Amino acid sequence: MELRVLHYFVTLAEELHFGRAAQRLCISQPPLSVAIKQLEQELDAQLFERSSKGVRLTAAGDHLLIKARQLLTLSHQAAQETRDVARGTIGHLRLGFVGSSLYRGLPQALERMQQSHPQVRVDMLEANSAEQILGLQQMRLDVALVHSIQPPDGIESQLIVEEPFVVCLPDRHPLCAGASIDLAELKDERLILFSTLVSPTYHQRIYEMCLAHGFAPEVRHEVRHWLSVISLVSLGQGVALVPEALARVGLPRLVFRPLMGEHPRSEMLAMWRSTPANPLVQALLAHLQRAAQELEG
Repeated sequence: MELRVLHYFVTLAEELHFGRAAQRLCISQPPLSVAIKQLEQELDAQLFERSSKGVRLTAAGDHLLIKARQLLTLSHQAAQETRDVARGTIGHLRLGFVGSSLYRGLPQALERMQQSHPQVRVDMLEANSAEQILGLQQMRLDVALVHSIQPPDGIESQLIVEEPFVVCLPDRHPLCAGASIDLAELKDERLILFSTLVSPTYHQRIYEMCLAHGFAPEVRHEVRHWLSVISLVSLGQGVALVPEALARVGLPRLVFRPLMGEHPRSEMLAMWRSTPANPLVQALLAHLQRAAQELEG
């Protein structure tokens, strides 16, 4: 059964007059009569009783009218929802993120996303950068928030946050007395660092920063999460070089000091597949950029 013919049938069932139904449909009466006759033949059922007194539905016609209205409603809903998905007003977004993004505007961006796209569901997965890239390639994620990493072929990227590294110290550490710290002053300190297996780029960047200041860091602990890094610092297990955003965490017994001089910076990037593109990705990116700019300001 064609949806067009079902539309003809419903209109005729409502008007119970071929002339008025044809007028509503903006067609002439003969094509309407032919379409209804073909529908009856296709269903092997008489849908209308025709007489000199007019037209009325049969029992079979009454039954089909209920089903036809349901089918036409579903068809309209499907078409509208498809247009909405294409426009990015409804849908589903699968978001991967690194833990530091929680202090770089992600919660604020998600709140605004909920306000601007109330019918969009966002599913979140915390994972390291390499795991997220694999998730994009295997189409398990739509967008990933990752540390500095070179995007592979087929993956697009956009810088969301760029900020300095700062020194994270236990609050009773002697270096807390200064307003800023020369990186060379950390040469005798135990360093708490991201695992090279979890984030080789960060691990290498911090290691190279220390080498550039004349020492190889004594790495005592390697962990998987930034919160673990600063938690160990608060327990007096060492010091750390962390993105400035982590000063917003609010853990007790911690002091953050800027580094003297120029150093490589910490970056968070958004990545997504070039194709197939999810239209919701660009909406989330806009919210992330705005939230990050406000935090920086």
